[in-house]
Amino acid sequence: MRLMNNKYARVLVLVLLLQTAAFYAVAFRPETVPPVPPLIMFPEQIGGWRVVKDLPVEKEIQDVLRADDTLSRIYGSSSDSAVFLWIAYFKSQRYGQSPHSPKNCLPGSGWEPVEDAKMTIRVPDWATPITINRYVVQHGDERSVSLYWYQSHGRVIAAELAAKFWLVADSIRYRRSDTALVRITVPVYDSVQKAVDIGVGFAQSVFPVVVRQLPL
Repeated sequence: MRLMNNKYARVLVLVLLLQTAAFYAVAFRPETVPPVPPLIMFPEQIGGWRVVKDLPVEKEIQDVLRADDTLSRIYGSSSDSAVFLWIAYFKSQRYGQSPHSPKNCLPGSGWEPVEDAKMTIRVPDWATPITINRYVVQHGDERSVSLYWYQSHGRVIAAELAAKFWLVADSIRYRRSDTALVRITVPVYDSVQKAVDIGVGFAQSVFPVVVRQLPL
């Protein structure tokens, strides 16, 4: 009973109940899966950024991730800045497939979290600023900044719990559970803030392309 007095526990219970209700509401209804161009068609040049290298996704990672499509690229700019862009797209989350949060993946790869925060940025072709995750990790003397968010159905979501809520709501309303994880990673060479600024600049350039690529 003391556990239920905790507001976070109550929210979690509510989400689990909604997920259960959604499962029984949609389990036997056909799901709507919108057409999506292959991510390999993602532009190689975006503003002042150009592809430096396409990185193959190892089979072991694909087997765990179970994404329907992925993009793994390094983009570089004329100012010698470089960023890593990762997009994982899921046509459906009905059968257990779902994005893996960097907060779970990166520590499992030996990276230790240093900072975990939200930040709000303005992006082109979007009526309001978007809120994204700012996640700083360290491995030995190396540090990197990851800016990431979940994107689906014309919505940008930072919090994992909110993403679960909208999964339930959209499954009931639209018979859709497709989603994508967009992550931009920048190595820290001078300062964390400089790496964040580089990542935000790239996010502002790439965001309109992501919106056109993924279904609304």
